[in-house]
Amino acid sequence: MRNLYKWTALALGLFLHINAAGQATKKAPEIKEGDGPYNQLIIRGATLINSTLSPPIGPVDIVVEKNRIVSITTVGNTTLPIDPKRRPALKAGGKELQAEGMYLLPGFVDTHAHIGGGSKGAHAEYVFKLWMAHGVTTIAEPGSMNGLEWTLDQKEKSSKNLITAPRIKAYSRFGLGSNDPISTPEQARQWVRNNAKAGSDGIKFFGAAPEIMTAALDENKKLGLRSMMHHSQTDVGRWNVMNSARAGLNSMEHWYGLPEALFTDRTVQNYSLDYNYTNEQDRFGEAGTLWKQAAPPFSDRWNKVMNELLSLDFTLSPTLNIYEANRDLMRARRAEWHEDYTMPQVWSFYAPSWNSHGSYWHSWGTEQEIQWKENYRLWMAFINEYKNRGGRVTTGTDAGFIYELYGFAFVRELELLREAGFHPLEVIKSATLNGAESLGLDKELGSVEVGKLADFVLVEENPLKNLQVLYGTGAIKLTKENKITRVGGVKYTIKDGIIYDAKKLLADVKRLVEEDKAAAGFKITQPGVEPKK
Repeated sequence: MRNLYKWTALALGLFLHINAAGQATKKAPEIKEGDGPYNQLIIRGATLINSTLSPPIGPVDIVVEKNRIVSITTVGNTTLPIDPKRRPALKAGGKELQAEGMYLLPGFVDTHAHIGGGSKGAHAEYVFKLWMAHGVTTIAEPGSMNGLEWTLDQKEKSSKNLITAPRIKAYSRFGLGSNDPISTPEQARQWVRNNAKAGSDGIKFFGAAPEIMTAALDENKKLGLRSMMHHSQTDVGRWNVMNSARAGLNSMEHWYGLPEALFTDRTVQNYSLDYNYTNEQDRFGEAGTLWKQAAPPFSDRWNKVMNELLSLDFTLSPTLNIYEANRDLMRARRAEWHEDYTMPQVWSFYAPSWNSHGSYWHSWGTEQEIQWKENYRLWMAFINEYKNRGGRVTTGTDAGFIYELYGFAFVRELELLREAGFHPLEVIKSATLNGAESLGLDKELGSVEVGKLADFVLVEENPLKNLQVLYGTGAIKLTKENKITRVGGVKYTIKDGIIYDAKKLLADVKRLVEEDKAAAGFKITQPGVEPKK
């Protein structure tokens, strides 16, 4: 029975979050790197881009006491000098952060953020600093693949700001730690109860028999925990997104299970007859044809499913970025940040392989990419209309696979939501307030409002005009003197009133990568190309 359970995990690709020896990722070091918190911190003169769909406003002075926002004051306008009389006074021992000309946003929330994995050499300090360097101050760890105890340790240290890391919501993969497969509803309920006692914030599901899913979700809801799900193709034929939403699931990840809920002329995906789920080119290649097998946009079935999901207050976490290589492999593989910020083991993990999850480039070309471009068009149509009708869409990344790198992937997800039709202000809401709501944290986080925790992102360029200025590598700009420059990159990430120099965090990551490359004598090369001697 244990072997059967391990095989189930293997088939889902879950084992790839843990290294070959079964050891968890190296934890982040306890070190004081931020500045603060202060009895009083005043951020002076920033333009506020909030998550409430308000247009930008500024200059504003924001007063923080320890880790809470206590006032937000408009101190001028775009044409007149700032009026000193309107500015809140600095108390003895207080700290001023001059932010005139900068843009301030709420701290970002990544609703699908794996903390590395031993087999990829992506240890926690590396991953945390990439997130924090891109303004990500809160994450949901979906599955705790390093072990729940490991994740809870990092969560506690982050909550006390003993490590440089986002705050963490720790979800457990359903069945994690069980010696035998869960085969009865009572076993499912008991596992859920044990999971809650262990301190987990929720459950990450992949699929199970309907009676198991029903019992687990019911018990989880009674205990007040949250839930998310990747609807695995191994179970989606009998349990799709509509089954989950009706049973009380809070949110779905990716899009699996949604096209299946939209089928009108079939009950199963049109699999090739030699398809094998463990061959990931089969799995992901044919997944690129799924949306065109579903009911077309704005049809009766399409509208019916959407409206019922809306009535159930269901959340979509699409993770558009993680599959983007499927529609343009070269773009994802040649992203400029790989050279300086991708660890050697991570780069090797991405390369075509029969073993590494998400490295399914056995033979990937024009036909697959065209199929996936159409898949995206239909997928994005659903996401955008769901948002238009008041549905909650969050920003999640699932980075660490398929050429998507922590932190950078978050900004790319914002760009893809923009491509789907979101106004830039709607993109910011997805990245902040919607994420906080989906994790049950919106009373504390997600918007810049008096009484909430002091989590902010400060950038020197306007991200509404160009989301690329949020990338650590910045955006390209040509001066009038014909000089090519780089602008942007997050300037400061503030979490719990503690100021972090985002560019320094990114420099730390670059140093870690350089050290790892030097130790291994490693140089990035493209798949199938021998390194130069």
